[in-house]
Amino acid sequence: MCNGKHGGCPVAKTAKVLLIIGGLNWGLVGVGMLLNSNWNVVNLLLGSWPIVEAIVYILVGISAVIKIFGCPCKKCKEACSVEGKTETKM
Repeated sequence: MCNGKHGGCPVAKTAKVLLIIGGLNWGLVGVGMLLNSNWNVVNLLLGSWPIVEAIVYILVGISAVIKIFGCPCKKCKEACSVEGKTETKM
């Protein structure tokens, strides 16, 4: 599996950042639920703009799909082939 450590396109890099942000947000949501408070950072920052909040959640979902199936662009495929060659040499 290619993690894109040797490069990749801006879409793949943005997807990685969005997944990290989304994962941290869901972790905070869980902690907030245990403490009976609202720690949903996306909601706290964008709650007054529900459409923008929904767009953020959709982008995080699309990022998950990109990471599951991989980015189909040429730059990411080249980065994955370089990564595969370096792993087999080790």
